[in-house]
Amino acid sequence: MTDVSKRREFLKLGMGTAAVAGGIGLAALSTQKAAAQSASGSLLRTIIDRGHLIVGTGSTNAPWHFEDEAGKLVGMDITMGKILAKALFDDESKIEFVLQDAAQRVPNVVTGKVDISIQFMTMTGARAQIIAFSRPYYVEGVSLLTSPKGSMKKFDELLAGGANTRVSILQNVDAEEGVHEVLPKAQVMQIDTQANVIQALEAGRVDAAAVDLSTVKWLVARNPDRYVDSGKSWRAMLYGAALRQGDLDWLQFVDTAFSIAMFGHETALYDAAFKEYFGLDAPVRTPGFPTI
Repeated sequence: MTDVSKRREFLKLGMGTAAVAGGIGLAALSTQKAAAQSASGSLLRTIIDRGHLIVGTGSTNAPWHFEDEAGKLVGMDITMGKILAKALFDDESKIEFVLQDAAQRVPNVVTGKVDISIQFMTMTGARAQIIAFSRPYYVEGVSLLTSPKGSMKKFDELLAGGANTRVSILQNVDAEEGVHEVLPKAQVMQIDTQANVIQALEAGRVDAAAVDLSTVKWLVARNPDRYVDSGKSWRAMLYGAALRQGDLDWLQFVDTAFSIAMFGHETALYDAAFKEYFGLDAPVRTPGFPTI
């Protein structure tokens, strides 16, 4: 018997007959009958009737969505899709992934090609005018990756370096301003691709590479002999899944499933992925005042 089952059995012992009968009635309600209570045009009903979930995502951006050595699609975004499938069908395999370019994340939701896009999508007001966002499932940010071979490994050392500190970053209109938010005197080297931003660090041409926090965690977890996490991140951005607007039943289901997986009693999938892809243990959840 699972811990959840034991707790439920224990609680039943203190319940009145009517309360127990009511609980049995709810438990007997089938998934299909429950879905029938949703709005007739809701994707929630359509998905359950179809028997599987359709998720739009990518395949080329670790640790979010990529193919492992066996050619299997994996990543944090992929796990979030499996969490939804498990909540829908009690079977994480009942899911179809549609590979799409990042530019298709919104159009494919709007046109109904996919039920939901889960593809490291930053939540913005402009995007929210076109699609609905789920609750956030990760807080991204800019972070500083350093090298164990360098003389400056931690943020305090980079800051103390002043004008001698060199930082590479992906070329952007506000790239220099972004670095100077935390390293006001640093030399900023803007580079054309993310791969070359990191290569500049490996070649010793810079002391730190400004990249996504998730990228830092991923690289350090897999290559601690090649990379160091400086311990500094800033410019928080929320990642959320994209859904069609106007479908409250589907949106509430997704939010509920994500909340349970991150903060409730079914955190195994989320926690395992968080450890696998970011090298970190998820925070301990304690019963009591909600922290979600």
